Amino acid sequence: MSMITERPASNPAGQHPARAAEGTVARRDVRGVLSAYVALTKPRIVELLLVTTIPAMMLAEGGLPSLWLMAIVLIGGSLAAGAASVLNCYIDRDIDQLMRRTKRRPLPAHTVSPRSALIFGLVLAAVSVALMAAFTNLLAAGLTLAAIAYYDLVYTLWLKRSTPTNTFWGGACGAAPVLIGWAAVTGSLAPAAWGLFAVVFFWQMPHFYPLAMKYKDDYARAGIPMLPVVASTRRVNAEILIFAWLTVLTSLAVWPLGLSAIYGVPTLVVGAIFVVEAHKLCRRATRGEAVKPMRLFHWSTTYLTIVFVAVALDALI
Repeated sequence: MSMITERPASNPAGQHPARAAEGTVARRDVRGVLSAYVALTKPRIVELLLVTTIPAMMLAEGGLPSLWLMAIVLIGGSLAAGAASVLNCYIDRDIDQLMRRTKRRPLPAHTVSPRSALIFGLVLAAVSVALMAAFTNLLAAGLTLAAIAYYDLVYTLWLKRSTPTNTFWGGACGAAPVLIGWAAVTGSLAPAAWGLFAVVFFWQMPHFYPLAMKYKDDYARAGIPMLPVVASTRRVNAEILIFAWLTVLTSLAVWPLGLSAIYGVPTLVVGAIFVVEAHKLCRRATRGEAVKPMRLFHWSTTYLTIVFVAVALDALI
C-alpha cells in the first residue's frame, strides 16, 4: 500500500506560510516604527514653517535663490523643526498622556521609548545645525541652533508650564525660520526680514488661542496654564483681536520695504477677512453662543500661506 505525502502549502516564492506571515508582521512593525518616528517630528508644523522660509529667501535674493541653497535650507530647516518637535515630545511626555489630543502620540502610546526619542531629536538637531554651518553661514546656523534651544529649553520646559503668556514668549520660535532663510541668502538681517518675522510672531496668538479654546479642558487636566484656561473670556477675546490686528497691520507695514502691489493687494484682502473672522469668534464667545474656534484656526493658516505666497510672487515678478 502506497502512501502519498502532501507537502505543506507554500507561497509563490516558495516560502513556508508561517515564515511568510512572520515576514509580513516584521514589515508592518518596521513601517509602524518608522511612522512613529515621523509622527514625533510633527510634519504639519514642519510644512507650515517651510511655507514662510522659502518666500523669505526669495525676497532676500530679489528672485529665485540657487536651487542648491534652497535645498540645503529646506533640508536643514526640516531637520531643525523636526528636532525641536521630537525634543518637545520627549519633554512633554508626562502631560501628553493626560490629554486626549496628545495621548496617542508615540511616547505616551509607548511606540517609541523616551531614550530613543531623545537620541533621535539630538541627532536631528546636530545634523541640521551642521548642515547649515557647512553650506550656508554661521549666522543662519546660529539662528537655527538658537531656535531649537529656545523652543525646547525655554518654551517647552519652562514657559509652557509656568505662565499664561507662554504663547506670546514662545512665538519667536515659530517666526525664526523667516530670519534663518533670509540669513542663509545674505549673511545678514534687513528690516524686511524683521518685518516678516513680526508678522509670523503676532500671527501665532490668534492662530493658537482658538486651538487652546477647543482643548481647554485638556490643558486644564494637564495643569498647563494656557490663556483660555486661566483667563476670562474677555481677556482671551481682547488678545485675539489685538494680535489679529497687529498681524495685519505689520503685514501692511512690510509693503513699502521692497514689495509691490503684487504683495500688498492680496495681503490687504486676506487681512481684512482674517480680522473679520477674529471679530466673529470673539462676538460669539462674548454672547455665550456656541463658538467654532477651529474656523479661525484654519483660516489663520490660510491667511499666512497666502501672505507668504504673495511675498514669493512679488520677489519673482
